[in-house]
Amino acid sequence: MIGVRAADIIRDRACGELPPDSVRSGSLRRSAPIASAEIGKAARTVVLLVVEGISRCQTSRRRRWPSDRICVVCAGGSPATSVLYEVDPPFEVQLEAVDSMTVTTVMDNVSDILMPDQGPAKRLSPLDLGQDRTPTSLMEAGEVFDVPLAEHGYSALVEIAKGEHRHRVLFDAGISPDGVVNNMALLGIDPSSLEAIVCSHGHFDHTTGIDGLIRRLGRINLPVLIHPHFWRRRRDTLPGLEPQEMPTTSRRALEGAGFEVIEEPLPSFLFDRSILITGEVARTTGYEPGYPIQQAWLDGEWVPDPLVLDDQALVVNVKDKGLVVMTGCGHAGVVNICRYARRLTREEHRLYAVLGGFHLNGPLFEPLVPQVCADLGAMAPSVVAPGHCTGWRAVHAMAAQFGEALIPNCVGTRFEL
Repeated sequence: MIGVRAADIIRDRACGELPPDSVRSGSLRRSAPIASAEIGKAARTVVLLVVEGISRCQTSRRRRWPSDRICVVCAGGSPATSVLYEVDPPFEVQLEAVDSMTVTTVMDNVSDILMPDQGPAKRLSPLDLGQDRTPTSLMEAGEVFDVPLAEHGYSALVEIAKGEHRHRVLFDAGISPDGVVNNMALLGIDPSSLEAIVCSHGHFDHTTGIDGLIRRLGRINLPVLIHPHFWRRRRDTLPGLEPQEMPTTSRRALEGAGFEVIEEPLPSFLFDRSILITGEVARTTGYEPGYPIQQAWLDGEWVPDPLVLDDQALVVNVKDKGLVVMTGCGHAGVVNICRYARRLTREEHRLYAVLGGFHLNGPLFEPLVPQVCADLGAMAPSVVAPGHCTGWRAVHAMAAQFGEALIPNCVGTRFEL
């Protein structure tokens, strides 16, 4: 099975079609049973998925909570009030264990061919160079090694193995049209082997590279999993500067290229519940502020949009090790995300690894680093691999906190988890 959406599980549970050991009730804000009629009434959209050759109609519904509190940022950069956005999981799912997981960093802010292997992280080395070359008139031989490049963006190839089955998913796609597809070629990754694309959120430094995939592959019949706020028109409002609008992904371009766009604010699942996409993340720490300088164009005006509710994570349960949590920017807060991943999975599994952007760079976020380190340390992950927007001060602090468990990331790193 390629995909399962949250509303199907709610519906199947209401109809008594799921065994009790597969799903159990979460901490719902309502105690009344969920009825099939209620699911139908709340249905927001209908998507047709082809699952192993069988067409299956699936519905989704939106749960709204009244407990949103928006962060107000003082001039000094610290929150005046806590951010709190509660999302009670409508169910808890037994995330199936996979035998192994490999994460290859296709794009990140750093490229370093001299970085040594460390634990599960296998690096590119100078011996890997020379297979691909690019012409240049400056060199005597008229060519030079072609190497993967870094940029301010993030993308990772996620590969899971369970029994005889192997699956490949691209998590985010970087900031430039061709950076990810060019790096994939240099890393020996065939883009036609992808079975789905998961976008952590709608910011362009995680989405633009889909353009290169479209031009490389032509019309693409792939599901792309996003949150409904992915399409929001947004801008940054840095103090003392003119607001800067961000590029916004075109729905028409994605759908026109053949992508099957799946919008879901609730958790989603891929490959027989082997991969969990969290959907909206509960903001329960009270100190991780989202992205306070962000505004969105809603109802004809720019309004504060600090929570970045489209921020979602990818979670895999590796057999005998625990949960691997992948973040794009981590706007929901890396502590919030890791806690929510455990909460969704009944808190039965330890946090084994957390990888990706933690968004702790700059004066708004660096004051949070000590508390993030302490709270993340309380979950005792064996692998912490910050990248992208984490920031060097946060990485240094995490190195002191986690020791050998802290693994710096760079383009081409392959994590064998």
